[in-house]
Amino acid sequence: MKRYLLTIFSLFTAGCGTAIAAPPAAATQTVFNTPTPSTVQVAIRENNPNGEPDPRGKIVWVQTVPFEEYCKDVLPNEWMPSWSPESLKAGAMAVKMFAWYHHLHPITIGGLTFDVDNTTNFQSFRYLSGQVDTNQAVEAIRPLAFTLPSGDIMELNYRAGYRNNPNWQYRNAQKMSQWGSEYWAQRGRTYLQILQFYYMDRSLFQVP
Repeated sequence: MKRYLLTIFSLFTAGCGTAIAAPPAAATQTVFNTPTPSTVQVAIRENNPNGEPDPRGKIVWVQTVPFEEYCKDVLPNEWMPSWSPESLKAGAMAVKMFAWYHHLHPITIGGLTFDVDNTTNFQSFRYLSGQVDTNQAVEAIRPLAFTLPSGDIMELNYRAGYRNNPNWQYRNAQKMSQWGSEYWAQRGRTYLQILQFYYMDRSLFQVP
């Protein structure tokens, strides 16, 4: 796949007798100048009475998780591992880009700084819950990113949607339907075609 290169040059000067260099503007974070994260900071919240992580629960600690491991431990909890390979690869890309974006925009609550938590506030994360088929999907899209044509790193949002339905309503909202991804995969769509159906005006890039 063609490797895209982007180089931006800027020069800042100011006068009043002596030239003073203005501080450089913060570079836009793109797939061209921002490496894939090596780790993700995951806030672990208390469980509810049913033993599930509570989105409103207290943050107990922040866990540092290797980035790919995080994606592998999210995908089987957001997509059904038994779904078609192309659906799983579309899901893997959504999980990856969502995590990448939030890694670049950490938040602090109660003195603890983190990228995401382990609940549906962000993505459902269960440590070491990866499955063979979902792990393969994450590995398949490892060298790729799917984002704006400019390369700006943006999250890919998704919702469950309706079973056995293309879920057109999410296309209009720039969100992928999890059930919709399986609907299209069963009808022969590739993961890229599935992504392009739900996320309009986005592009696939190869990343280091």
